[in-house]
Amino acid sequence: MFSHVMVGSNDIARSKKFYDALFGALGGKPGSQDAKGRLIYVYNGGLFLVSPPIDGKPATHANGGTIGITMANPAQADAWHKAGVENGGTAIEDPPGVRQGGAGAMYLAYLRDPDGNKLCGLHRIPAA
Repeated sequence: MFSHVMVGSNDIARSKKFYDALFGALGGKPGSQDAKGRLIYVYNGGLFLVSPPIDGKPATHANGGTIGITMANPAQADAWHKAGVENGGTAIEDPPGVRQGGAGAMYLAYLRDPDGNKLCGLHRIPAA
């Protein structure tokens, strides 16, 4: 359904430190930077980009928006969350853990990146 996800940043160097650590915790490679100053991350068949806004105005986060990233297991979600907090992110909502939802049990970990974008590390727990 999606070709890519892109978030805005007011400080690409700060974002690179954060997202390199975040994707590194999942086994991904550091982001590359294109000629327009955008960071590009390729991981697990997905494309995630971080860009200064093209209109020249400050980047802002989406109120009510969340970007979910699939985790292989709860330990990976915990490592992802820890890497984010240690590299400029902010832990939000409840601590990482199991939540019951309409789709069954899920292990969730929530962060805001340094520009305020809301991220969710999600591992779907198989039904017993």
